[in-house]
Amino acid sequence: MSGLVRRVVNPVVRGFAPDPSVIRVGDWYYLATSSFEWFPTIPLYRSRDLAEWEHAGAVDGAAPGRSLLGVPDSGGIWAPALSHADGVFWVVYSIVRSVGSRHYDLETYLCTAPDVGGPWSGPVRLPGHGFDPSLLHHDGRHYLLNLQNDSRVGGRRFDGIVLTGLEIPLVGGVPGRARAVGPTRLLLQREELVEGPKFTVHDGWFYLLLAQGGTGVEHGVLVARSRSLTGPYEVDDVPLLTSRDDPAVPLQKAGHGELVQAPSGEWYLTHLASRPLPTPAGPRNTLGRETAVQRVVWTDGWPRLAQGGWHPATEVEVPDATGQAGPSAGRACQDLGAGWPWSTLREPPGDWVESVPGRPGRVRLRGRMSAESLWQQSLLAQRLTEHHAEVAVTVDAEPTTFTQSAGLMLWYDTTSYYQLHVTWTEPEGEPQAGQQWVGDQGRRVLVLTHGHPDGARVLATVDLAVGPIRLRAQIDGATARLSSASGDGPWAQVGPDVDFSELSDDFGPRLRFTGAMVGISVVDLVDGAFTADFSGWSLHHRV
Repeated sequence: MSGLVRRVVNPVVRGFAPDPSVIRVGDWYYLATSSFEWFPTIPLYRSRDLAEWEHAGAVDGAAPGRSLLGVPDSGGIWAPALSHADGVFWVVYSIVRSVGSRHYDLETYLCTAPDVGGPWSGPVRLPGHGFDPSLLHHDGRHYLLNLQNDSRVGGRRFDGIVLTGLEIPLVGGVPGRARAVGPTRLLLQREELVEGPKFTVHDGWFYLLLAQGGTGVEHGVLVARSRSLTGPYEVDDVPLLTSRDDPAVPLQKAGHGELVQAPSGEWYLTHLASRPLPTPAGPRNTLGRETAVQRVVWTDGWPRLAQGGWHPATEVEVPDATGQAGPSAGRACQDLGAGWPWSTLREPPGDWVESVPGRPGRVRLRGRMSAESLWQQSLLAQRLTEHHAEVAVTVDAEPTTFTQSAGLMLWYDTTSYYQLHVTWTEPEGEPQAGQQWVGDQGRRVLVLTHGHPDGARVLATVDLAVGPIRLRAQIDGATARLSSASGDGPWAQVGPDVDFSELSDDFGPRLRFTGAMVGISVVDLVDGAFTADFSGWSLHHRV
């Protein structure tokens, strides 16, 4: 590598940032990642040097009607692919509405924008044959590349990689109705699972990068090449990237890659990877799948990791962008609100989120459905980016029924969470018997609820005095401790230490693809009118 270099520590985008798609336009690199059931849809990042990335916006209208209500956990928007052609940015992606089914019940869409920061066009439906779409713009034509799903009974859900020519009219940079041109062609079919196809055109070859082996520890990047766009494709006899043969490699689940060339001529691979925690149940990845970068060299016409072998490196040399205006130094967001890095489930923030007049730094949430709902949850959450963190918030809420609650949430999905909420319950000693409809009977309590695939259970119930209450979670790797404090009083632990590793891709019987989040939430199961005020939010990570 010539010129000035700097060393970067992987992952470069930390915490829940899977399926990275990278392009370079001028001196900027741009990156898109999967958002699944979360809003903002398709987070976007930019960098001058592949090392320091800043949030650059989102394709916020990617979901038709700006709604993913009802999609299952880990459904929604999978594997967006960025490209740039005809002076505009393009992104294609699938919305998956049935996870693990033979049909997936998905649609494939395209959005465009004059700048990565938007405004992005509304979604245009494409004739996709399966998830993981990407676009190749070549010789003035557009080609859609994606997985083929044979959804018939007895069919293979990963049945090869197909290519479809597309006619996509642009009017003022906005796409019109797309249609297929010519037949769809099968490029590659293998016995092993391959998905996530991306094209790179280099030195007269069409290179097909494929995610192989699934999304777990068996994940990897496989490369095939052809002199002709439509094949036949020759498959490299070694993987470009994987960590599946060595559980001691710090970056596990390495796969789903895309190549990009630096202005100086060097080549790099962006890919997903996870940082596992050791637990008695085996490795678990609470931070989900993150984005990493590797330097690549070309050897005998094939891309190879610069450090040799196929294991991802935790430290990589990248060109130093000294003298260029790079991303501004990121600050930890300690403000409550509805902008990045805050995220919401299945729809963008609406009238259930509002600032409190005359009280800067305070937000009011109106309660809606429960933590186990696939519909209208009132939850604001942020990604965890390190295994050690502390989160705290003050909640001011006066529930009058067990159908109302508000407080702190440690979240993975509707089957895996820890909810520390202020709520109401019957007088001490009385059984749960529904609402006590007369007088002021009952008591205000703090309840720690453990959401689990086998059903939720209560871990602790603590009586509360009237007034605001401070709530805190201390996350130490695979363990978390929750506590509360009144006024300026000392912290008191609520319930036992909990198994935070359950909030991971690797826990439970179903496929899971996101990452642990922390946030605030409010519930009102009767009329959606109960509100709670939150202030004093803090989230601090320790490496």
